[in-house]
Amino acid sequence: MRIVTSIATMQRQARQWQRTGKRIGFVPTMGYLHAGHMSLVKRARQAAGKSGGVVVSIYVNPTQFGPKEDFSKYPRDLKRDLKLCREAGVDVVFTPSDMEMYPQVGSSRRDDRTARRAVPTKFSTYVVEENLSRTMEGASRPMHFRGVTTVVAKLFNLVLPDVAVFGAKDWQQAAIIKRMAADLNFPVKIIVAPTLRERDGLAMSSRNKYLEGDLRRQATVLWRAIQAARFAIRKFPVPQHRLKAQLKQLIESEPNAKLDYIEFFNSETLAPVSTVRFRTHMALAVFVGKTRLIDNAQL
Repeated sequence: MRIVTSIATMQRQARQWQRTGKRIGFVPTMGYLHAGHMSLVKRARQAAGKSGGVVVSIYVNPTQFGPKEDFSKYPRDLKRDLKLCREAGVDVVFTPSDMEMYPQVGSSRRDDRTARRAVPTKFSTYVVEENLSRTMEGASRPMHFRGVTTVVAKLFNLVLPDVAVFGAKDWQQAAIIKRMAADLNFPVKIIVAPTLRERDGLAMSSRNKYLEGDLRRQATVLWRAIQAARFAIRKFPVPQHRLKAQLKQLIESEPNAKLDYIEFFNSETLAPVSTVRFRTHMALAVFVGKTRLIDNAQL
């Protein structure tokens, strides 16, 4: 397994694979890998084939974090991540620095991986999706998807993947990346792989590390809310405002849980629906203590 920190080196490797006809499978991550990430790597390997190349990027992207969000605290363990990637048969791990990805950043920081937040003071070209990003995460975190689409576009240009694999836990993000790839003519197939869950239903997430003691138990309320929504529509459709009120009550019955949003929408278009029925998609964000968790599922 090769560890690459330089943009130039990553591009040379990708072009070399292209010249020899190798397919490239790509899994972009922010690190602190878990079984959910490894399932994406497995899917990328299947798509690339045994003779293809699989690239995993590990990069905590500063431009997708708001000023009061957890950029500095986001869990990092590169040594552990590299071990997992090696065991999974990854060919290249691309782990650039902030200064490599955003060379125009004006900063006197000693270590950009532990800095409070990297602010690109001169970086001025962003990729902005203007339709699918308006609701849910886009409404709660206004600059988030601008950072996501920009860094993913940069990574697509560096890794040159034939296939890129994203997790269904970030359903809105995956939909936005698919739209961006289509609108900007990136020659990459986007695969959305299923969400992996713990035994108690909690969606696997790097941020689960923040949950301690009873907060870990309370965090299962997101999955319980999804199950409650499925039960509520088992016989007939329900108005979305009525179901939202019911689920908000369920969620906030946990002493440390506070609802950010619940939305019901079409799985493909993300268009909101007024009536919740079979195959409606549901997404929610909940603060459990200070930790913000998201989840989604088709009902």
